[in-house]
Amino acid sequence: MHHLVRSISWRTAALASLLSLGAATASARTDGLKLHVPSPDWRDQVIYFVMTDRFADGNPQNNDLGAGVYDPTRSDRYNGGDLRGLRQRLNYIQGLGATAVWLTPPVLNQWHDLHLGFYGYHGYWAQHFKKVDPHVGTLADYQRLSDALHRRGMYLVQDIVVNHVGNHFDYVGGWDPADPTRFYQAHTGGKPARRPTQAPFHLNDPRRARDRAAGIYHWTPPVADVTQREQELRWQMSSLDDLATTNPVVRHALRDSHGYWIDAVGVDAFRVDTAFYVEPEFFEDFLFARGGRAPGMAERARRTGRRHFLVFGEGFGIDAPGQDVQARRIEAYMNGPKGERRMDGMLNFPLYGALLDVFARGRPPAELADRITRMMALHPRVHWMPTFIDNHDVDRWLAGGSEASMRQALLAVMTLPGIPVLYYGTEQGFTVQRAAMFAAGSGSGGRDRYDTSHPLYRFTAEVTGLRHAQRVFRRGTPQVLSAHDGAPGLIAWRSSEGEQAAVVVFNTADHALLVDRLPVGAPGTTLQPLFGLHGLPAALQADGEGRIDVTLPARGAAVWKVGTGGVAAVRQPAPVLDPLPVSATDPARGDFEVTGQAAGAASVQVVLDGDLDRAQTVTPDADGTFRARIDTVRLTEPGATHRVVAYAPGRGASAARTFRAGLPWVPKAEVSDPAGDDRGLNGQLSYPTHESFAPRQMDLRGVRVSQAGGALRVEVQMTALTQVWSPQNGFDHVAFTIFVERPGVPGGQRAMPFQDGELPGDMRWHLRLRAHGWTNALFSSEGAGPQADGTPLTPAARIQADPQRNTVTFTIPAQALGDRADLRGTRLWVTTWDYDGGYRPLATQPAPYLMGGPPGTPKVMDAADMVVLP
Repeated sequence: MHHLVRSISWRTAALASLLSLGAATASARTDGLKLHVPSPDWRDQVIYFVMTDRFADGNPQNNDLGAGVYDPTRSDRYNGGDLRGLRQRLNYIQGLGATAVWLTPPVLNQWHDLHLGFYGYHGYWAQHFKKVDPHVGTLADYQRLSDALHRRGMYLVQDIVVNHVGNHFDYVGGWDPADPTRFYQAHTGGKPARRPTQAPFHLNDPRRARDRAAGIYHWTPPVADVTQREQELRWQMSSLDDLATTNPVVRHALRDSHGYWIDAVGVDAFRVDTAFYVEPEFFEDFLFARGGRAPGMAERARRTGRRHFLVFGEGFGIDAPGQDVQARRIEAYMNGPKGERRMDGMLNFPLYGALLDVFARGRPPAELADRITRMMALHPRVHWMPTFIDNHDVDRWLAGGSEASMRQALLAVMTLPGIPVLYYGTEQGFTVQRAAMFAAGSGSGGRDRYDTSHPLYRFTAEVTGLRHAQRVFRRGTPQVLSAHDGAPGLIAWRSSEGEQAAVVVFNTADHALLVDRLPVGAPGTTLQPLFGLHGLPAALQADGEGRIDVTLPARGAAVWKVGTGGVAAVRQPAPVLDPLPVSATDPARGDFEVTGQAAGAASVQVVLDGDLDRAQTVTPDADGTFRARIDTVRLTEPGATHRVVAYAPGRGASAARTFRAGLPWVPKAEVSDPAGDDRGLNGQLSYPTHESFAPRQMDLRGVRVSQAGGALRVEVQMTALTQVWSPQNGFDHVAFTIFVERPGVPGGQRAMPFQDGELPGDMRWHLRLRAHGWTNALFSSEGAGPQADGTPLTPAARIQADPQRNTVTFTIPAQALGDRADLRGTRLWVTTWDYDGGYRPLATQPAPYLMGGPPGTPKVMDAADMVVLP
């Protein structure tokens, strides 16, 4: 017993000592350190983003501070990464071509939220904004990191939070806006302190007249519906105590707190977390307030020699195709309605959404083309908007997309305007959102993951090198040249800056692609190869119309530098395609025939939507007439325009003929499901206890299946749909997993990946669709197992949510179902659970964000009866 007391006393003393070190002020010795350097042109930078706790453990002595929050075997606990470890790995980061490091907030954090059962390893729950958290090191460690970066010609980006602190209080059992003391509950068990220790943020109890009068916080409950602007601005995001950012005292304290890091450490830029949850006008004060001891960040940085201190924010908003509602919200945080200057940039979430949909999910490339065109028209400072393909708040690209699609997305980011951001571990093929890079950490596989010979590391270094070498990609303006609307395939753009220009062409499909009559410039324009995903492309020369024909392999891409002064390429007459028997106003409702002329050609390929693998090779008659039949089994994309061309090698392609398809949707089967049976397959499971799950979003009410061509539409009726967290797909707090068995197809799997169960009866799945609010992935059973998803497929399903009817509709493409019009005997099983970086954990007893039930129970909250197509 005495040994235990001494141990506790030692740990308490050690904790106090480490907190004291973390609290060291700017008076710490900085002799000889290179902390303050002029700002770079941020358009020329590539940022590497690390979650400090998960990147590198350079000092094991600060891992376990005796508070019970450290466990490197668990993804929800502190794992041990720190500032010293990050500094030791700068060679690795710089080798990727990164020129700046963005790290998660290093400030003293709330380590454990007992109320919700979460741990603050990520840094976003400030307990004191001007102290270094001892888990990541000391002020001196942070200064040495800054020095090491600056001596390499690199820069330091710090993540900051202005919307909230940790979860030190809540409203339980109700909320009375007229009486902030009613239903108020203080959380007294938080570590390392029961409330923030920094003034004025310690004034967090409305039961004390002084705290209430100070008005440092909005005395509000958690956000229930993020689409309500009042809730978004003033309620608690995920129960985190919401700061009253219109209060001048709060504004002064935040300017003082964050400006400190510019002075004391030499931070070169800030990324602002959860910017949408703060009024846009706040940033005019935060950046540009003048005078006093706490001026705005621009002035604070100017005093250290930084005239272009970058501040960019996070606005988690993704627009549906053809819309720019979220993009306009994002723009409002960079420029006010009268041109008021706010932040320099915002993370380009709408572009991220389009990249993910087009490259990983197989949506038509015209959607990405539209996004590029819209962003160039809407954002005057688009070159200062950081771009990315994954981060710590969304699934890893490889959690649902293929490596080939990820390579394409990385190349796109490097050749489009914006500041590219690389999320740590992407270059090592990570599939887990916040896995550790070091061997002792969770998700690392028991080995260090700093492999500079990894194919993805080498590829990433190649594409960053392309960007660094070609100014046109850092400063240029892209103009979309062509993009397919009806299926995966072509997207091409030309980027121009002054006299310099480059052409970038992608094939987003899993088949070889014919790129026909692509306009690249004036007649005779030359294209000199710069880069290719499958080796350098050939040099090309445009014809008398300034066009080229080229073929790309599956998932291929090519980049050329544009030259002038060449002689136009001469061709023999190209085939001619007759007018189609269908059109945009008279859509195809089944297969149809096309005809044309190709005098003198030995053969002609009739190509639909650029798909060379499915092209029909036909022989013209003696008079040059040819004919072919167009198969419409795949053409179920609503409103899409499809292209048919006739192509003869050496002669080029005909002018394209376009049409639309209107294949009818025919009801095939329907099952109902009782209300209130969402208690697991064994009837013993319960929802998480957090009030946001009260609507019972996992309760299925029915499934209806229809067919058009070779595609299936699965409409799922629910008890309720919610949007607590602004989900991209229109619903949250539920994940759908739909298993599909194709009749007569060998193989298949019985295991339900990551759900701890098997399919009912004798069912085996060949296709598995997994979707929640932000993800949409379709897998084949190849390579699947209890702990393996299978092989990603594109196109993925199309998702439409209707909150008025509480329905979610999934359209499964014909390609995934074998391109067959006869789908009789196909079986489908629809299940629900929830998803948060993986299927939500199950515990013996439910917790705010944990399901409750017997260990080992299959992770299925509700399941409809199996659907069998007649």
